[in-house]
Amino acid sequence: MNAREQYLEALGIDVWTSRVGLVRPREAAVVAEPPASAVAAAPAAAVDAAPWEALRAQVSGCTRCELSQTRTQTVFGVGNVRAELMVIGEAPGADEDLQGEPFVGRAGQLLNSMLRAIGQPRATVYIANVLKCRPPNNREPRPAEVGCCIGYLQQQVEMIQPRLLMAVGRIAGQNLLATDAPLARLRGQVHRFGSRATPLIVTYHPAYLLRSPTEKRKSWVDLKFIRAELARARSGA
Repeated sequence: MNAREQYLEALGIDVWTSRVGLVRPREAAVVAEPPASAVAAAPAAAVDAAPWEALRAQVSGCTRCELSQTRTQTVFGVGNVRAELMVIGEAPGADEDLQGEPFVGRAGQLLNSMLRAIGQPRATVYIANVLKCRPPNNREPRPAEVGCCIGYLQQQVEMIQPRLLMAVGRIAGQNLLATDAPLARLRGQVHRFGSRATPLIVTYHPAYLLRSPTEKRKSWVDLKFIRAELARARSGA
């Protein structure tokens, strides 16, 4: 499968070949796949587990805001702690609150396909959220809640030191960049986040793409941009 076909598959666009050899895309439902439960771990000697265990314990027992009273459990994050790409969403949903892992369910399946299309399978990246607890009824995070929780994410970014951050959704992008700019203005450019000025690109949230399939081709453009930026970062350009 070539790169174009990978992007089409990632965005839920079926590819078929006619008898005369023409390849035409058509809209199709996203094909479900089992969520990746295993993660690619860095060599044991390369990772000091103690800071991660300490941070996880701190998050698990956090009572900084009222969300600690309504959560089932915290959703710390999952993935390769030496990842070059870190994916950041806004907050856990109902499924994530129950399972304790970010991006599960249909949105997680689409995210898995999108990541695979740019050569970054789920097991090779690290996935986290701005908030570690689910807001009731999946409402938007409140500024005070973000203020209480963003420090945990900043520590994760500091420990992973990814080449690139991929913020999925308007709310994640706005909170990470401390702006109220609409998604249309946040997309298509490289922002910076945190004390290390880590490059950050904002794109659509997979759940939004499932609700608004007409936006999938714009997301395809974002994926190609992310892939190109990762290649540029590897080359040191």
